[in-house]
Amino acid sequence: MYGADDKSEGVGSSEEDQENSGGETELPEIDPRAEDRELKNHLLKKYSGYLSSLKQELSKKKKKGKLPKEARQKLLSWWELHYKWPYPSEPEKVALAEATGLDQKQINNWFINQRKRHWKPSEDMQFMVMDGIHPHNPALYMDGHYMGDGPYRFGT
Repeated sequence: MYGADDKSEGVGSSEEDQENSGGETELPEIDPRAEDRELKNHLLKKYSGYLSSLKQELSKKKKKGKLPKEARQKLLSWWELHYKWPYPSEPEKVALAEATGLDQKQINNWFINQRKRHWKPSEDMQFMVMDGIHPHNPALYMDGHYMGDGPYRFGT
């Protein structure tokens, strides 16, 4: 099939010859992970200060803990004055938020937790809640007595 002349023509030109030639014409293989690591290191060096301050900021916001002492004292003062019905109205929540420097969600959560942990409504109060009688309704029963339409404000 091939003559002696044919063999000499194709020397070094076939793919098989190139593969066996020691890789002189092949491009070096690039490791994509090495590029990623290099980019990561470059970005970390460039933005490390920003990232650490951002990390601190986020950890402060996630941090669960106690509310400031002064805020807790103001909330507890309100609680003690309204112990029989510790459900502040919306305007009272706004005023408490302004007085304590907390946001309204924190105020709501504090009252929810406080009622769960420390409030045991009286038997009369439990019946009122079950009957759907709101404490600001003038027709109230307190300590087993009908309060009628008098100028009573519950919990004060």
